[in-house]
Amino acid sequence: MKQVQIHGPDDVRIDDVEPQPPGPRDAILRVAACGICGSDLGYVKLGGIAGPSPTPMPLGHELAGVIESVGAEVGHLVPGARVVLNPSRARIGNGGTEGGFTHRLLVRDAAAGDALFPIPDELSFDRAALTEPLGVGMNAVDRSEAKPGEGIVVFGAGPIGLAAVATLRDRGVDDVIAVDLSDTRLGLAEKLGARATVNPGREDTWARIRELHGTTSLMGAPMAGSHAYIEASGASAVIPEILQHAGPGARLSVVALHRQPTEVPFLLVMMKQLTIRGAMEYPQDYKTMIDLLTRWDLDAMITHRFPLTDFGEALRVAQDPQTSGKVMIEIGEAGE
Repeated sequence: MKQVQIHGPDDVRIDDVEPQPPGPRDAILRVAACGICGSDLGYVKLGGIAGPSPTPMPLGHELAGVIESVGAEVGHLVPGARVVLNPSRARIGNGGTEGGFTHRLLVRDAAAGDALFPIPDELSFDRAALTEPLGVGMNAVDRSEAKPGEGIVVFGAGPIGLAAVATLRDRGVDDVIAVDLSDTRLGLAEKLGARATVNPGREDTWARIRELHGTTSLMGAPMAGSHAYIEASGASAVIPEILQHAGPGARLSVVALHRQPTEVPFLLVMMKQLTIRGAMEYPQDYKTMIDLLTRWDLDAMITHRFPLTDFGEALRVAQDPQTSGKVMIEIGEAGE
């Protein structure tokens, strides 16, 4: 079968691989759609999850598909069921032996019941494949404790930032500012519920935030009146800027991957009584994202669709934030 694998830094290939035999606790999934994640781009650049490995690394973890077969000990799933994957439970596409950019995917220990979740018939596979990135953005919102009536700023309007914006809208938080250097992505943020957008390449970010969210005072100095910030950009300068400009009592949820150390002015954290929280993976109930996707049409997040055979071109598009949101690989309902 075909499988997208990383062989080294910026060396991605569609390989012919032998399918691994399933065990009694495993399931075989015919993959219908799998999205390209920002972490996938990082793995490609590094040549693996943290650098090159002795063997090729299978790629892909944001996926939906149809159960083809289940082992004798898998009692809660049946062939033909439409499902999405929680990749962290099966370690798929993140350094394990399996990856979602393939036709047929071995899901190990599916019998545990925490890796595959049914989806309704009316939910298309490509929209269902947004479940995983939506969960990452949703968890960032959870960690920010954002609530209706508050002013929230989302830095980074890539798929995770867009997922955060959509989650905030779903929860009635309508005073959301999205910040990004890509006008394409800022346009998507507006479609998904952002009240306003800021492009730092053209305007003073913090002057605009103070204009939209008002100001609060710290020892007579005006600070931004935003209640919470979600850092989904990964830009090294953003966290120090937020801590410098945020008002007393503000909250920061960091969901972006910062591989390099970031300087944190803890004197400001102390003086302003700021809250900083990391956000990784998903809400405790994985079905929460499926519920949102059945209520709201988030198709605007998907800007490009490619077949598996065009993965190289899809990867190039995903690497250009000026032109893309979520890039989806459509493999087909039958996994053919």
